[in-house]
Amino acid sequence: MVMMKKNLLILILILCWQPALYAELTIEITEGVEGALPIAVVPFSWQGKGAPPEDIAAVINADLQRSGRFKTLPREDMLARPASVDAVEFKDWRALDIENLVIGQVQAHGAGGYQIQFQLLDVFRGEQLTGYSIPTTAPNLRSTAHRIADLIYEKLLGVPGAFATRVAYITSTKLTDGGARIKLNIADADGFNSETIVTSTEPLMSPAWSPDGRKIAYVSFEEGQSAIYVQGVYTGTRKKVTSFKGINGAPAWSPDGRKLAMTLSKGGNPDIYVYDLTTRKLKTITNHYAIDTEPAWSPDGRSIVFTSDRGGRPQIYRVSAHGGKAQRVTFQNSYNARASFSPDGKLLTLVTREEGKYRIAVQDLESGVMQVLSQGSLDESPSFAPNGSMVIYASKAGHRGVLAAVSVDGRVRQRLALQEGDVREPVWSPFNN
Repeated sequence: MVMMKKNLLILILILCWQPALYAELTIEITEGVEGALPIAVVPFSWQGKGAPPEDIAAVINADLQRSGRFKTLPREDMLARPASVDAVEFKDWRALDIENLVIGQVQAHGAGGYQIQFQLLDVFRGEQLTGYSIPTTAPNLRSTAHRIADLIYEKLLGVPGAFATRVAYITSTKLTDGGARIKLNIADADGFNSETIVTSTEPLMSPAWSPDGRKIAYVSFEEGQSAIYVQGVYTGTRKKVTSFKGINGAPAWSPDGRKLAMTLSKGGNPDIYVYDLTTRKLKTITNHYAIDTEPAWSPDGRSIVFTSDRGGRPQIYRVSAHGGKAQRVTFQNSYNARASFSPDGKLLTLVTREEGKYRIAVQDLESGVMQVLSQGSLDESPSFAPNGSMVIYASKAGHRGVLAAVSVDGRVRQRLALQEGDVREPVWSPFNN
């Protein structure tokens, strides 16, 4: 029975990787908040030779619009394009029902450097809410624009923005010989600046960002069996962590970045273990005849949630990070899996099966109330944004593999189709990457 379960789990992992080829990058806001805040982002003035190196205002505008929380004014509807507060005619913007206005300038500064200045204005009060002057370089112009959008988002909504973060994901592309090219990729949160950090003809899965955003742990089958690796995002250096006989899967970083929780079957059955990256010592967390997998740490590092079929069907359980008796967490619906904590530790996001369809949900840990957020039939791999406002996940749109995101209240929905391949297992980076 144990061997059948182990073989079944490995088979499921491999069968998930049937390759396909899909459309190029598209970003679609499928649903926004009714009564979103009206805002205008005026094109920034350019003080330098030739054409401006990047349309900073356009990046900021796209970020705010994509969040679903803002209704941005099209440029063709703007009555003026001021670059300083003195040039702003607030009555004109009030006539357009604009509540907030963003203006700014980009100035060439030294060899390859730039100075970006922006101001966020309250139109009805006729006053400045915030403003900064930020030095940057040509390669960092887009990331600086994302940081400005984060500042605006936080000032107006009271929640840190997550536009300057990144997303890791895996794609599988069919080759002419019938095989597949599997890639572990990272990209900006808006889908730009995609980079491939690992390529393989064997399955790659379960990417997980380190808390400092400088490393990614993942599972590779490149040596004919599963192994867990840790790779530097910027250095490219990597290290094999575990390659025990059987399953080496589902790595999850501890909040302090010193340990990895994982699923191993080296004892004959899939259980949860914790691996100390410094001492290289393993600690057994669960020891049960059932399949225990998909661990995730609580933000305070004191407990771990995981998926187990010990009750007959997959449900979420919680156990101390030091091991001990596990407590069942989910009771609604007959299938719940792939859980992870919100940054404040108050919610879990997970995959639940409802009326035969697999969808993304969040569960309040205090009340136990579960809310289904997604609307697909095969949604999987949910991951919280570092500000806790959104959940990114893998889904299907027709015959295309896509990434999608939904706000934790279910009111804002986005869809992101990537450049190539069947996309799976997205995971949002932390803030400090």
